[in-house]
Amino acid sequence: LKLSAPNTSHQSVSGNLYFQIASFLKGKSCKVFAAPFDVRLPIQNRKKDDEVTTVVQPDLCVICDPEKLDARGCCGAPDLVVEILSPGNSKTEVQLKFEVYEEAGVKEYWIINPVEQNLIIYTLTNGKYTGSKPYAPGETIASTVLIGLEIPVEQIFEN
Repeated sequence: LKLSAPNTSHQSVSGNLYFQIASFLKGKSCKVFAAPFDVRLPIQNRKKDDEVTTVVQPDLCVICDPEKLDARGCCGAPDLVVEILSPGNSKTEVQLKFEVYEEAGVKEYWIINPVEQNLIIYTLTNGKYTGSKPYAPGETIASTVLIGLEIPVEQIFEN
């Protein structure tokens, strides 16, 4: 695993998306968090901390249940997770996170590719992810978890 800092396009996408989501969530009960932020994922929604198995740091995550938040971060599956690919991400790493989020019950998972300027939204249905087509600039994405959140794709990739 490479632990180098994210590159410029990664940070730009993260900042743009954080701004869009945070603006949308103003006055709502859900909160958005940016990495570094620990998400402790239990197996099958067990909440006792000693049963937690996996700690991840998604680029962005949205948590709507305040019970999941504590001083150390989030314990339990976020409602929405966003991962922004970096050139250093291996296919194995991407696949592993996909499986971890799916198993933990993350309802919506966005994978963003800053190099190709597209993203895919995975929605959890009966415990399995269903992927969207790749969205590109000129199109608008809509969240199925944060109802009403719509973002023009080009705004995600603005410099």
